[in-house]
Amino acid sequence: MNSAASFAQGAMAHATRLPTVVLERRLTHRRQMTRFQVVGCSLLTIVLLIYSIAGAVPILIPSAYFLLCVGLVGIFAALSETHFNDRFEDPDLTFAQVVVHIALELAFLLAVPQIGFAFLNAVFVIFAFGALRMTSRQATFAWALATMGLAPILMLTSMPIGLPVTTNTERVAAMLSYLLAIGLCAFVGLFGFSLRKTLYDRTFELKAAYRRIEELAELDELTGCLNRRCIMHTLEEEIARSHRLNLPCSIALIDLDFFKRVNDLYGHPAGDEVLRAFAITVFANIRSIDRFGRYGGEEFLLILPDMSTEKAARLLDRLRSIIAELDWSAFSTGMRVTMSAGVAALRESEGSDSLLARADTALYASKARGRNRISSAEPLPS
Repeated sequence: MNSAASFAQGAMAHATRLPTVVLERRLTHRRQMTRFQVVGCSLLTIVLLIYSIAGAVPILIPSAYFLLCVGLVGIFAALSETHFNDRFEDPDLTFAQVVVHIALELAFLLAVPQIGFAFLNAVFVIFAFGALRMTSRQATFAWALATMGLAPILMLTSMPIGLPVTTNTERVAAMLSYLLAIGLCAFVGLFGFSLRKTLYDRTFELKAAYRRIEELAELDELTGCLNRRCIMHTLEEEIARSHRLNLPCSIALIDLDFFKRVNDLYGHPAGDEVLRAFAITVFANIRSIDRFGRYGGEEFLLILPDMSTEKAARLLDRLRSIIAELDWSAFSTGMRVTMSAGVAALRESEGSDSLLARADTALYASKARGRNRISSAEPLPS
């Protein structure tokens, strides 16, 4: 008894490693299958009972069949409820259930061959249902075992296997036997469709979740713009494209002026709102081909493909004016936010490090000149 308790505790310990939602979903599914198996056993017992009433088989046959069939189902249900199943790759123990239930049907086929086709029908339904959930290797083994059990009965014995239809009662039982087999096969088809639909839905959900994960991996959580890793990767790609196609490309390093003072005076929540509002404003005033990302803290990188220094400087100055004229007092009374930027255009054979360094130098020039202004690494036409 102690060993049985230890066995159950070990099964529970293994099951607890799985997420609760997974365990509950598995248990619910197994309970549904248990109910289906009990219904199937009961229906075939009714067929056997009708044959018993017709005098084709002793009354002991339907009683024994029901008790043995429900007993096997009960054993697997008990294993399921203790989460013993969850330690296996196949938590439904499909292969084991298929083998023992086919063995039961073949045993009754031997016991009452005169209605043997009723049990053969059940063998086909059991195998068809199990094949939906077994691996190819398990299905092959199950087929081999079923063949080893069925071949000797058919080839090494002379017992007649039939399904009597002499009397009206026997005809009713035969009709119900085939209707039961057809109905269960239809259920197997519906179950297979349900599995395919569930698989399709799960695949669709996984793809959507994967796309969302990719988006989150690229985006800055606070502002919604590209994060540093992604904006740097984008910059490398744009530089390579510009060199390959001999097209202009400009970048701008943008810094919110005295942002630390905003956090100190108005609090970090207000500072977060400022960053979000700033990012939204930039997105609303750049082209669809431009790329905007958070470079670090209150510093941002704007990539402007196919744009010269002069045009980039004009765009950044327009952004500067828009930011300065926003009603920041909506976040907190007296708040004022401005930006400074350094613009640099890509040179022939230049890499990202050099380009960023020149934009950074231009940004510091803007700060040195009093902030709230735009400076360029290249001289602009007067």
